[in-house]
Amino acid sequence: MAIVRAFCGTKHSPSQNCFLCPRIGTFGRGMTKRTQAKYRLDRKVGENLWGRTKSPVNRRSYGPGQHGQRRSRKLSDYGTQLAEKQKLKGYYANITERQFRGYYEAAARKSGDTGEHMIGLLERRLDTVVFRAKFVPTPYAARQLVSHGHVAVNGKRVTVSSYLVKEGDLIELRGKAKDLAMVLDTVKSAERDVPEYIDANHSKMTAKYIRVPLLAEVPYAVLMQPSLVVEFYSR
Repeated sequence: MAIVRAFCGTKHSPSQNCFLCPRIGTFGRGMTKRTQAKYRLDRKVGENLWGRTKSPVNRRSYGPGQHGQRRSRKLSDYGTQLAEKQKLKGYYANITERQFRGYYEAAARKSGDTGEHMIGLLERRLDTVVFRAKFVPTPYAARQLVSHGHVAVNGKRVTVSSYLVKEGDLIELRGKAKDLAMVLDTVKSAERDVPEYIDANHSKMTAKYIRVPLLAEVPYAVLMQPSLVVEFYSR
């Protein structure tokens, strides 16, 4: 059977179910990787996206590069929508454009607020839940923890960071991952709190996904406007 690069950006056979490919119902098996320094995005958008004390924006609020200190020009409506899309996409560990658009299209097929549904899908990603449960300091670290096989869902190891958890699922760190210095330091950190829609037990290194959150419940460190992302894609 032929293996091709599908709509979702991963390689699989045309008959294989993939959540991010149109008209198909289950989630894909591919993963993305970081392609640039994560804090460069902070300086590009001029905001501390993850609310971290080590963000360079806390020291240099201007953009990166040789021309970063030039006065920024006023953006058009299109430019504003594009900037918001890049900011939201970058927040979730800079997932690929094809995958991000796939979340929009999946949300658009649902009735109701497309922006709310899109955020709901992004917040169901396994790497996002690991980050929200305060096991790791950044979404990038959460992706790496999952892809290296350190996370189990309902007792089964899952290595796909884009795996969508369901209400009631139990996420657990496996084996030696519970004693990683990064994990222990993050758990003790006062940098952020665990949101109400996740029940985290840091003594056992488990987290129960209680429900899909509303946009207002998601603890973004900066203002996110998914409605502008919807406008960008629906042009």
